[in-house]
Parts: sequence; structure tokens; C-alpha cells
Amino acid sequence: LVFVGAFFGYKAEAISFPTVTSTIARAIPEPQLLLNPKVLILCAGVVPFAAAYVELFFIMSSLWMDQYYYVFGFTLAVFTILLISCAELTVLLVYYQLVNENHRWWWFALLASGSVSFYFFGYSIIWFGALEASKVWFTYILYFGYMSLVCFALFLVTGCVGSLVSLWFVRKIFSSIKVD
Repeated sequence: LVFVGAFFGYKAEAISFPTVTSTIARAIPEPQLLLNPKVLILCAGVVPFAAAYVELFFIMSSLWMDQYYYVFGFTLAVFTILLISCAELTVLLVYYQLVNENHRWWWFALLASGSVSFYFFGYSIIWFGALEASKVWFTYILYFGYMSLVCFALFLVTGCVGSLVSLWFVRKIFSSIKVD
């Protein structure tokens, strides 16, 4: 898989940027409290988490309580809604950062879109507290180990979607600028 990716990567054209940028970075003005990137990263995951909250209960019950789960089509629809809401919210927040002259949007897009995984992990902690789990420490290690891996994978997926959609959006808006 690595060699196939390297083969196609070397054959692909290099990314070209639609405008010429200066090598000297501009100073970023101090943002308002609600436009602070740290605050926006924490708040960005609420909307996508709310889109998938109800389905998450059934998925957790089927994973950890030996219940059968039959509605995979609905789960796919909820996952699609989750990805679309992450993408839309990230584009909106990146636009607000660019309007406020913050040119450091790359990591912001990844963290803002991936922050839904922090809410998923918080929900898994609350859900585990509602169970009557055994007092064996291995139960805790197993549960939280697997849930941290699942949430990390969710962080990578949603962060990747948000970053790629934001890259497309920024390239699109800056390619429409005509420089004379």
C-alpha cells in the first residue's frame, strides 16, 4: 500500500496556489473572545455531536452490552450527516478566521473539525458511569483503551474531512481574486 501510494504520489502534479503570497508572515490581530481559535475549537464539535448523539447510544449498547444492531443503513446516514456537518462548520469557522486576518487556518481546520471526537469520548465516560461495571481494573483499561482508539480514529476522519474541504474552500475563494 505504501508503494502504491508513493507511485501515484510521484506521478501527481504538485499543488499550485492560486495567488502569490509573501514570505513574511503578517501579525495576527488579537481576536474577540468568541472568535478566539481556542474557544472555537472547543465549541465546534457540539453541532456534529448533536447530529449523531441519539445513534451513538445504540452503537455503544451494541458494542458493549451484547445487543444486536440491525440498522446499518441508518448508521451510514448518520455518519454522512456527521461528516457533512463537520465540513460545513469548519468552512464557516475558517472563513471567520480569514475575515479576522488570521492566516493560520490549517491546524485550526483539523482541530475544529476533529473536536467532535472529544465530545464522543466525554459521552463514553458518562455512558460507562451509567453501567454497573465490574471492579476489575482490566475492565477499565479495556473499555477506555478501545474508546480512545475509536475516538482517535474519529478525530482523524473528521479532521481530514474538515481540512480537505477547507483547503478546497480557501483555494476557491482566493482563485476568484484578480491580481493586476
